[in-house]
Amino acid sequence: MTAKTMHADEHTQRHADRRIAARCAELAQQAARDTHSKGNGLHPTGIAQLEFMRDDTATRVCGIYEPALAIIVQGKKKILLGEETYHYGVAQQLVVSVELPVRGYHVEATAANPFLGLLIKLPPAELYNILIQIQPSIEKKAKTGKSENAYRGLFVSDVDWPLLDCAYRLTHLLITPQDIPFLAPIILRELYYRLLTGEQGGAIRQLATSGSNMQRIAGVIEVIKTDFAQSLGVESLAAQANMSVSSFHRHFKDVPSMSPLQYQNNCGC
Repeated sequence: MTAKTMHADEHTQRHADRRIAARCAELAQQAARDTHSKGNGLHPTGIAQLEFMRDDTATRVCGIYEPALAIIVQGKKKILLGEETYHYGVAQQLVVSVELPVRGYHVEATAANPFLGLLIKLPPAELYNILIQIQPSIEKKAKTGKSENAYRGLFVSDVDWPLLDCAYRLTHLLITPQDIPFLAPIILRELYYRLLTGEQGGAIRQLATSGSNMQRIAGVIEVIKTDFAQSLGVESLAAQANMSVSSFHRHFKDVPSMSPLQYQNNCGC
């Protein structure tokens, strides 16, 4: 690669970064405006799958994260999943593919500059409907990809322009609510497609794949979450997942980064 080519690539990347930063700033303005005087927490919108996140203090987080895409447009956050720590901030996305007990806190959040973000729910049924249409093309690209049991149920990455643009167009519909019934499903379908075919799409595809290890672990997680105060035997949980005890232990820890007992203990924070 020549110096001229490297310089051109750097210029292109700087332009892309500026465009993403500007779009995040626009989304932050809208999120701030729509959540003004509503307090901290998650705030529903006129689109059922979309919520705004707001927090103006370094509030500690402790609870169950459900399958969703979160895009941060202002501030920073730190969360702990088992023994793993995740840091994320502006122009980054957090994707959760199964229900996970998470602890953490907002690193940058003040009254003048609150932590702001978008939360978009990920319904497995809708993901599955898209996946069955695009599966052949994905399989060709994924021949050298990760094995099925290698995916964590949570990941952080930089948001790319196509996905961010989908999120922007979705939130922009709130200004013209009469357009929501027709256009929101179209934009959400595109957004789910971007997730399924993106760099980290493997975990999302497993969530939408019937009989996958992640889907079976998700079923066990639902049992643990529902009865977290009860004593649950590993053998019965393994049977629920239709796995041997040793295989269940290994596959379970792949997803939430903790053992079934640790998961159960963390459900109550």
